Amino acid sequence: MNEQIRELAPKVLWNHFADLNAVPRPSKKEERVIAFIKAFGESLGLPTKVDAAGNVLISKPATKGMEDRETIVMQSHLDMVHQKNGDTVFDFDKQGIDMFVDGDWVRARGTTLGADNGIGVASIMTLLSSSDIEHPAIEALFTIDEETGMTGALELKGGFLTGNILLNLDTEADNELTIGCAGGVDVTATGTYTTVAPAGNTAFTLSVKGLTGGHSGGDIHLGRGNANKLMNRILLSLTKDCGIQVASIDGGSLRNAIPRESVAVITATEANAGKLQGMVGQMAAMLKDEYSVTDPNLVVSISTTAMPAQVMDGTFQQQLLRAIYACPNGIYRMSPEIAGLVQSSNNVARILVKEGSYSLQCLTRGSVDTEKIDLANAITSAFELMGASVAQTNSYPGWQPLPGSPIVKIMSGLYEEMFHEHAHVNAVHAGLECGILGTNYPDMQMISFGPNITGAHSPDERVQISSVQKYWKYLLETLKRIPVKQ
Repeated sequence: MNEQIRELAPKVLWNHFADLNAVPRPSKKEERVIAFIKAFGESLGLPTKVDAAGNVLISKPATKGMEDRETIVMQSHLDMVHQKNGDTVFDFDKQGIDMFVDGDWVRARGTTLGADNGIGVASIMTLLSSSDIEHPAIEALFTIDEETGMTGALELKGGFLTGNILLNLDTEADNELTIGCAGGVDVTATGTYTTVAPAGNTAFTLSVKGLTGGHSGGDIHLGRGNANKLMNRILLSLTKDCGIQVASIDGGSLRNAIPRESVAVITATEANAGKLQGMVGQMAAMLKDEYSVTDPNLVVSISTTAMPAQVMDGTFQQQLLRAIYACPNGIYRMSPEIAGLVQSSNNVARILVKEGSYSLQCLTRGSVDTEKIDLANAITSAFELMGASVAQTNSYPGWQPLPGSPIVKIMSGLYEEMFHEHAHVNAVHAGLECGILGTNYPDMQMISFGPNITGAHSPDERVQISSVQKYWKYLLETLKRIPVKQ
């Protein structure tokens, strides 16, 4: 069905997107896509270089008559979130994304689509390969590892770029101009625990599945269920009322995705088995009622399974479940200055407890760096109380909005001129690379925009065809309005 994608308009852009999506490109495994983009630039005869981090820079001179304009940096990230439905058979390391057209949308079969940020990458590729698009001098910057640490942006050195205006193509609503974003920090608790032989004689697999999930920054305000927190809620209740013992927990997948699934193996005595199953049914009904609007496909199920050899020591089990229960999840504070903007939040992203070792991963976000770290310290304290070793890593800064900058005025005025309505000039709670890039390029004007993309970081991801067409026309007109060099 990818051939159907290649016939969409603008045809060159969609063909570049299809070519890109044929290349596996998970975060931290970008070798193949780096080679792909490098070969692309070289095939066009354009100056192409790769820095020590793996970021690719392709330079293209201005078209005739635009030589006196400011050089612009066109920037998108090469990596994509690799996530699939539990029942989807797919190998991200070997297969290209299987796309299809669904009305006015492009989607993928059971996996993330990679429109985040593949449409941006394809847009820049289209500009680089064009012979008839009017534009100033372009520095096309393709960064790596945006989704799991922003390491490409963090390791980009000063002096690598010469442009004074950066157009980041990583916003997911075509009526928005993003001029600020949140920073983030990973909080990871690890440790070991004592295992014991199960006291019961019946084992069960407990599953929480079918949640909506989504982007842990951009969707955190929607109140969607977190599979890790819901599983923990069930396990603590069953521990208190049915005396269960937990053998393992495996929930969530990626730090920047709201967990959609969690699976645990538990044991109980035969005397408590019936009560346990009844309680799970009651809690399933309760949770489906609580999350009927945000997560209508939520399913809590229980089935018998083989008896595990070992389970958690009872003391550790209590400490673990209570620590996860105490860990904040979702919105922590709304901005008192910008209406509707989440200022700080946390996502309990990944829980893996098995065979005597555990790892608990959170992504904490905040527009105010001091508040972000304060929240991370609160989470750290909760896990340290259970004896975990806790690390705060991959901290990156937010992006301070500058609504009065010339590029913001140009693009907001152009949007109103073209579409006869005001663009939403805003800041977002998601992480963008602009704040990091600004540390080495403090005088660079920056703005982010893009087409309508929904469900990013989940298998529900989709990009709107008509919106890509709108965004592309806006981008082309923006290039004509880039000011003359001062």
